[in-house]
Amino acid sequence: MAVAVLEGVLRPDLPWRAVSVTVTVGLVPTLLWRRTRPLLMVVIVFATTSLAPLLTDGAPLETYTMVYVLVLLYSLFRWGSGREVAVGLTIMIATVSLSLFSGRLTPGDAVGAFAVTFSAVALGGALRYRAGARMRELDQIKLLERERLARDLHDTVAHHISAMAIRAQAGIATSASRPNSATEALHVIEAEAAHALDEMRAMVRLLRRDQPAGPAPVRRITDLEKLASPSPSRSGPSVDVEISDDIGDLPLSVEAAIYRIAQESVTNARRHARHATRIEVRVAADDTSVRLRVSDDGDSGLVRSAGSPGYGLIGMIERADLLGGTCEAGPAPDRGWTVTAVLPRTGAVT
Repeated sequence: MAVAVLEGVLRPDLPWRAVSVTVTVGLVPTLLWRRTRPLLMVVIVFATTSLAPLLTDGAPLETYTMVYVLVLLYSLFRWGSGREVAVGLTIMIATVSLSLFSGRLTPGDAVGAFAVTFSAVALGGALRYRAGARMRELDQIKLLERERLARDLHDTVAHHISAMAIRAQAGIATSASRPNSATEALHVIEAEAAHALDEMRAMVRLLRRDQPAGPAPVRRITDLEKLASPSPSRSGPSVDVEISDDIGDLPLSVEAAIYRIAQESVTNARRHARHATRIEVRVAADDTSVRLRVSDDGDSGLVRSAGSPGYGLIGMIERADLLGGTCEAGPAPDRGWTVTAVLPRTGAVT
């Protein structure tokens, strides 16, 4: 406003000084609502500037300060909705066409005005597209993070809870014949609960911004030996783990994925494999890939294939796919269930 008044005082060639300064100053407040109501502000400005020549015997407003109208045009294409942009563009074209037909605007001036207006409009559209692309990128990152958290929660906490439920059921089933089985089951449940709490605390530390983020718990292939049990027991099938000697120098991402897929496969076998006595976990590698095979000898093939894939199987497939590998699960030719995962040795993330 101060600049408009100063122009009116100092500029000697300004026609219709009082009207030009009054209109220029009066339209400045439209800048306050340029983001919340961009179309309405553009309509007010174009309507006022189109009617102002009625007070100046047809002469258009020629204040330099009126250049702030470009900010409104920019705001319309930056923050306006699609419908508002279309309506505003129609009003602009109609106003310029009317000025050309009435003789208030020459073709040369129209070309110059179009170039300046197009610059403001193009800048608003470009920044709008950039902001939209950034928001889509953030949404994609959030979606991938949610999927990662879902996999981690299922593969860590759900694994321990499943083990607790299995041991509790075994303790109840054998409590009559073996009174000490309940005590043994409680010790196992206590250990599994402690592990679950530790992994939950580690995940919460990583998620809370007001807590120092410690290193995420990373499992190695050698940790698979903790899943093994030396002999069959009444609480479930025995687990036999065999790891080849050529798995050295693997990326941590590959080792963690192999461990989580094997862990989930063993948990599923313990929960769903009927009459199973043995679960085999085999890890082998060559120059290009790492291969995991988990199989059981239970009667679970038909039962598992009847339903839709659960979150565990989906998580295993996603883990393998993120590293450019494959993961397949299905009934074995003779009996039981087999999970096979093949990951590239380099661990290249897709």
